[in-house]
Amino acid sequence: MKLETSTKRSKIMKSIKSSNTSIELCLRKALWHNGIRYRKNLKVLDCHPDIVITKYRIAIFCDGVFWHGKEMQKRSVKHNASYWNMKIRRNVERDLENTIELRDNGWIVLRFWEDDIRHDLEKCVNEVFKYILIRKNSRY
Repeated sequence: MKLETSTKRSKIMKSIKSSNTSIELCLRKALWHNGIRYRKNLKVLDCHPDIVITKYRIAIFCDGVFWHGKEMQKRSVKHNASYWNMKIRRNVERDLENTIELRDNGWIVLRFWEDDIRHDLEKCVNEVFKYILIRKNSRY
């Protein structure tokens, strides 16, 4: 019985995508409809932001709540906890490393949580607009 559960869980985990996720598609569609043109999953330095607005040097990441460690203390993993906790901690570290690298090279980095995109998409789009205006009005 446990093997069946492990196999099923493995299949589910393998089916999770790292690009073109539902939250990413939702934000991209909203940006496009508001006239913001972008590149998707473009390599910038050593990072692969989900959305890149090259004209204004803005990198946008759409972070999943589980995979990027939001509320990690509230959510407990029951199976193979040490592996998942270490993996998620490493994701959080890599997020910080990528943010620092991009900012040090003159990029604006925006990170939106999955919940924010799902529940307040307009706020996320307005945040992007805000930074586009900042870039338009400054010489970067």
